[in-house]
Amino acid sequence: MGGSVTHEEILSVGVDIGTSTTQLIFSRLTIENRASSYAAPRIQIVKKEVVHRSQIYFTPLRSSTEIDAEAVKKILQKEYASAGIQPKDVKTGAVIITGETARKQNANQVLEALASLAGDFVVATAGPDLESVLSARGAGTDQLSQDQRLTMANLDVGGGTTNIGVFEKGKLTGVCCLDIGGRLIRVENGRIAYVYHKIQKLAQSHGIQLGVGDRADPELLGRVCGLMADQLAQALHCRQADGFHRALYTNDGKSLPENPPIQGITYSGGVADCIYNKMEGDPFRYGDVGVLLGQAIRENKDLAKLRLFHPAETIRATVVGAGTHTTEVSGSTIHYVNGRLPVKNVPVLKVSQEDEASLETLREAIRRQLPLYQPEGRAEQIALAFSGKGYTRFAQIQGLAAAITEGMGEVIHSGYPLIVVVEADIGKVLGNAINLLLDFKKDVICIDGIRTQAGDYVDIGEPVAEGHVVPVVVKTLIFNS
Repeated sequence: MGGSVTHEEILSVGVDIGTSTTQLIFSRLTIENRASSYAAPRIQIVKKEVVHRSQIYFTPLRSSTEIDAEAVKKILQKEYASAGIQPKDVKTGAVIITGETARKQNANQVLEALASLAGDFVVATAGPDLESVLSARGAGTDQLSQDQRLTMANLDVGGGTTNIGVFEKGKLTGVCCLDIGGRLIRVENGRIAYVYHKIQKLAQSHGIQLGVGDRADPELLGRVCGLMADQLAQALHCRQADGFHRALYTNDGKSLPENPPIQGITYSGGVADCIYNKMEGDPFRYGDVGVLLGQAIRENKDLAKLRLFHPAETIRATVVGAGTHTTEVSGSTIHYVNGRLPVKNVPVLKVSQEDEASLETLREAIRRQLPLYQPEGRAEQIALAFSGKGYTRFAQIQGLAAAITEGMGEVIHSGYPLIVVVEADIGKVLGNAINLLLDFKKDVICIDGIRTQAGDYVDIGEPVAEGHVVPVVVKTLIFNS
């Protein structure tokens, strides 16, 4: 079957608004349609190239609870001008609001202010758990873990939080987030200008008094950073947890599972460069204790027990580019509800082939990952995705429908439709089976022939071709690896 290979270059923008820093990257993605003339388009990225990296700016705040949306917009406009790029040139992109910033009162206003700077953003206000996954993938820790056949942790040490993602041979096994970061103690004119209350209490519990207005003593603050590094070692189960440890988890979150034990480690985030490189000169050059924290982590005896690897990215790990559109067509064996399409920018909860090998592990994998997609602790619109290749017989598909409805209970009880995306050609029969189980009381959209990965977003368009086909766009966050 004929069909020529067609190339197209698209410009993509990625914006990361973090606790401490805001940055932007433009990437040029070369995409290729390799399908034959008679097949649905299958567009792949064949090359990705970062064409402009912004300066790294301190995130502008109007107060401790509010981001300065206009100031963020001005930073972006300046960087567009510097790169010689017009908003109309940008075809795709992502804005990720991370760390403490995601909890600011006006995060949505910021997204609205930036919407005019690119046509169709994939927008995600990442909660701390999802941010742990994004930063670990951006650092390339998932790939390193697979290549080295090790259980590896990435510690994304930022200004306000440290996000930890753990992968066993490439598979995500745990995430957590702690209130440990380089800007939790700020320094101005040789004096302490701010101390985060949890860090103040951590210091006090070891007999160290810290207060605003005190002289910024590098030796004393170095000891406090040593205590923070000890807490990170405790989070990785390299050191026995003390009585204070539990209080340091962001939003009273969960700790990492003890098994499998962690063997290797990478660091990303703003403090990472201070871990991998010895920083001479003024330890307070950034107006905080980031340099001292990096040094304390590097010298920590418990963390040194783990094999140290270099990440693909450090400060830019969370998102260094964004999105390509892999447009596909799902049809002939799909199940959908009239009036519920189109849906846009729906995050994908992907179950690995290993986890879908049995109905029990499939159900547990859904339940384990679901909280990653609930930044505010409540159900949001998501799409459940898996291959479905081992499920062909009628009885197997009935069992699959039951496992999905049990695992996705929170979504089923929400106002959102239940969206299922499978690779195998079972969309219609699986959708019908789920509908029967739910007594036709829930809107179910079940599409097939679509391959996705964790961290993707999907758009599902309105049905075409007399309702037999729906267009699907899979948007992948592009990490600079």
